[in-house]
Amino acid sequence: MQNTFPDLIAPSDAELERLDAYWRACNYLAAGMIYLRDNPLLREPLRPEHVKERLLGHWGSSPGLAFMYVHLNRLIVKYDLNAIFLAGPGHGAPGVLAPVYLEGTYSELYSDRSQDEAGLRRFFRSFSFPGGIGSHCTPETPGSIHEGGELGYSLSHAFGAAFDNPDLLVAVAVGDGEAETGPLATAWHGNKFLHPVRDGAVLPLLHLNGYKINNPTVLARISREELTALLTGYGWMPHFVEGEEPMAMHRAMAVALERCVLQIRAIKEQARAGGAVARPRWPMLVLCSPKGWTGPKQVDGHRVEGSWRAHQVPLTGVRENPARLAQLEAWLRSYRPEALFDEQGRLRPELEALAPRGERRMSANPHANGGRLRRVLRLPNLREHALTVPRPGGVRAETTRPLGTFLREVLRANPDNFRVFGPDETTSNRLDAIYEAAKKMWLELRPEDADGGELAPDGRVMEVLSEHTLEGWLEGYLLTGRHGFLSTYEAFAHVIDSMFNQHAKWLEIAAGLPWRAPVSSLNLLITSTVWRQDHNGFTHQDPGFLDVAVTKSPQVVRIYLPPDANCLLAVTHHCLKTTNRINVIVADKQSHLQYLDLDAAVRHCAQGIGIWEWASSDAGTEPDVVMAACGDVATQEALAATALLREHFPDLRVRFVNVVDLFTLTPHTEHPHGLSDRDFDSLFTQDKPIIFNFHGYPWLIHRLAYRRRNHPNLHVRGYKEKGSINTPLELAMLNETDRFSLVIDAIDRVPRLNVIGAHVKQRMRDLQFLHRQYALEHGVDAPEIADWHWPG
Repeated sequence: MQNTFPDLIAPSDAELERLDAYWRACNYLAAGMIYLRDNPLLREPLRPEHVKERLLGHWGSSPGLAFMYVHLNRLIVKYDLNAIFLAGPGHGAPGVLAPVYLEGTYSELYSDRSQDEAGLRRFFRSFSFPGGIGSHCTPETPGSIHEGGELGYSLSHAFGAAFDNPDLLVAVAVGDGEAETGPLATAWHGNKFLHPVRDGAVLPLLHLNGYKINNPTVLARISREELTALLTGYGWMPHFVEGEEPMAMHRAMAVALERCVLQIRAIKEQARAGGAVARPRWPMLVLCSPKGWTGPKQVDGHRVEGSWRAHQVPLTGVRENPARLAQLEAWLRSYRPEALFDEQGRLRPELEALAPRGERRMSANPHANGGRLRRVLRLPNLREHALTVPRPGGVRAETTRPLGTFLREVLRANPDNFRVFGPDETTSNRLDAIYEAAKKMWLELRPEDADGGELAPDGRVMEVLSEHTLEGWLEGYLLTGRHGFLSTYEAFAHVIDSMFNQHAKWLEIAAGLPWRAPVSSLNLLITSTVWRQDHNGFTHQDPGFLDVAVTKSPQVVRIYLPPDANCLLAVTHHCLKTTNRINVIVADKQSHLQYLDLDAAVRHCAQGIGIWEWASSDAGTEPDVVMAACGDVATQEALAATALLREHFPDLRVRFVNVVDLFTLTPHTEHPHGLSDRDFDSLFTQDKPIIFNFHGYPWLIHRLAYRRRNHPNLHVRGYKEKGSINTPLELAMLNETDRFSLVIDAIDRVPRLNVIGAHVKQRMRDLQFLHRQYALEHGVDAPEIADWHWPG
């Protein structure tokens, strides 16, 4: 399709002049946001007091972004396109905010920033100003689903938005600095997963303006031939628009962008005509324009336009330097604002008419406010997937396998708005039952793929070995109104630490905007956990993602550590119904003891924390010690320790507390799921020792509970970076989370056991030695450990 539509004719000179005027208005507004706090239309000579005291913002990418936006608007009007725009350059907000304001959406949502001189003054003042908006396309920006505060995620967000949106065009500006990041480099491969019938289209607009904040960009310093080969090798059909003379660039952009849109339309029409669906070569556009285009050419003898100096504020010290002030005024007047805005300060009607109307405006498209399109997820009956648990701790099962059958039915019930994401580990994570409802999405099939049958062009399980890409796909999918679920190995969840942070911040801000409708929560299953890495060893032992998660807003983040399969089902069922959250669920995939039937699991998970009566021996009295656990393996070892204490000290009063919802440990004033001090004291007492066995790093529990009255008696065991290729018990012993260490700890903490417990302590140490020797000789834990069940 390289030569499709070779005879496209550029718009007339008159139309191009109107496009250029609209673009000049955008550039005027972009510069005005950075500099002006008064005299917004230059109705009087510019004076120092008209200029902001602190000049903040980023000019360099803004003219190119506005150029793309204006030309996309032309085609939206011409072809009635359903399109949204994602701005990858992190600090390019002025280039997007300007057309969003000019097409009216901004004033509709923020009535004080009306389309008149007074509203424009407030619009300028709000940018990078205390109490206002930032220099990225933040959630406050209408039409944005991509913040850009951290570079690298725009293209993966774009693909997520396009999945299951068959008529949506997602235009995404990729900055050439952003293109140097690892996540963006991988994201180009999203074109292998875009189904031309079922999905929308992604149109990357690579903005090659040559410089980052203080350096050239790599892609701008390679030859056209090399860049073409790179993009073609990624599977794209690149079209180039290059230059700096505005009218020539408008003419070239109009033809090239229209060619891209028509090629996309032809690809879709051909695919929808029937027959086998093959992977197409989608078009993309490379815009080569100067950094800081149309801005100051030189400042103090140094080149600005077309250099890194244009990245942020091209003219500084304007209030103090009359020559700089005059240069700023000349720059702003070069856009001829008097020809662009009428006496009231509104864009002139002949220019206003160029923008799309209603929801066809990219700033007002409901796909960029996905909660408006969100449908409630249809969820299956949990009882059809629950494990039968005749008695607590009496059976073993792979904890995540029932979750696989549950998600299978979610996929069946929601065939066009739910997807499962994972980095080549769906089967490894025991979720492979979902393939009975939906296969892995793959357009390029070979005969040998039929053996196993898990690949299909219409698959809904998205697997690629890049956590960045998967997280970006899922975020884009959720932000445009759909639902999803992502599973990954615990040690490598850290790959998306920063993406997690950015999404959490987006949700927190978005929740405070009344015009943004709630979107489905991001549900993240962390599995293949630290305590079951018998063969992967030290590299796969890292529960620290939880330490990252707890730092985010309590209004957004939830963390659950279900101890067994039915609790995992109950937690997941709840999480899939929530909105505006990030739900982190930690559950190992291996075979574990199962404790609660479904009814008990639902009650326990709803409360988030509770006493397990069947494991406790303190009913009707005060306990001598509280044995607490959070996490599946941690719970098993704490229960085993409890059984040993009750066996050796029959009169010892032990209270067993299990924690599913990690944030219950915080005060209720700090997190909506936190326990009140009275409830915490009731569970953990005010003065009795607490032996707390935790899945992750022990200091995290102290961080959450440090304000509690009984914190001085809280003794936490958890992962301490010990171990590598070990049996499960060995690894626990090295980190002192094993049953024997917990018994010793209880003896040390309960005053009346300090002396009489000496023999038991010695017995525990002997058992540790014997089990280490057994593991070294046989390579596995002894049967009494591997097959241990709760007595009864």
